[in-house]
Amino acid sequence: MSLTIKGLHHVSAITAKAPENFKFYTEVLGLRLIKKTVNQDDISVYHLFYGDEQGNPGTELTFFEIPNSGHNRDGNNSISALSLRVPNDAALTYWEQRFTEYHVEHGAITVLGGRQTLSFRDFEGQRFLLVSDEFNKGVAGGKPWAKSPVPAQYGIVGLGPAHLTVETADLTAVILEELLGFRRKSTYPSTVAGQPDVIVFETGEGGSGAEVHLEERNDLELEHLGRGGVHHVAFRVDNEEELKQWIERVGTLRLPNSGFVDRFYFRSLYFREPNGILFELATDGPGFATDEPMEHLGESLALPPFLESKREQIEAYLKPLDTHQ
Repeated sequence: MSLTIKGLHHVSAITAKAPENFKFYTEVLGLRLIKKTVNQDDISVYHLFYGDEQGNPGTELTFFEIPNSGHNRDGNNSISALSLRVPNDAALTYWEQRFTEYHVEHGAITVLGGRQTLSFRDFEGQRFLLVSDEFNKGVAGGKPWAKSPVPAQYGIVGLGPAHLTVETADLTAVILEELLGFRRKSTYPSTVAGQPDVIVFETGEGGSGAEVHLEERNDLELEHLGRGGVHHVAFRVDNEEELKQWIERVGTLRLPNSGFVDRFYFRSLYFREPNGILFELATDGPGFATDEPMEHLGESLALPPFLESKREQIEAYLKPLDTHQ
């Protein structure tokens, strides 16, 4: 059986302020809070999941709350920017105006890798690109939440390319191509003079929801991860049976890895590629409606069964998000 990575599953970043994070991503970006839960490795803090109307794989942006974390020090061997897909070029004009209205730090609309893009940062400095799907062919986007403050014709429809910045591109490229089966698609110039071209890799059906952009930089120190930084990027595998085959494949290369991990909403494998970036392989299911009705996702604190007995203790730690739901 041929194993294929289907595209991006989710990306996970760090925030120091969950209530402010909730406000920004729902009220400014118009995403749906699809799961309000806790970090399963530190149950004293939130793990917030945002996504499209149904929390489909490929639309999920998640945040670990680490209240005392320092600012991210941008640098090498990092997931240096995240992308969010919007339907077309006209949507970028809408977002440029919206960011100005909400005093969100942003750049100008520009072409990057053949697509119209708009860079911006959230309130903690998290680096993003909005990417137009005007001419996108490949993995389909999701459907914006009907209750979003952003009009549906301009709404965010999923994750775009993950941008990786590394000391030695060849080391990461080997993992993407020879282990994970990505294809080398194209290159485009670095935005920094004198640096090598950015390499575009794609997988599965291709398109903006299935790309990794890899940049080699020789002028940066190593990143120091903190709030406003990205913890890991997760790629989609179809089901648990395929995940177990991936676990076996990763094991043969003796890469440091987690083995099988049950996250309740999906099953996972974590491993670090040679430049130290944390990759995750995650199954499409069971999904976020496993323990909540689809129409009420994210409205109350959701805990997987193995944490339910600690609910009272967990709720005592957490600050309310003021969801008004």
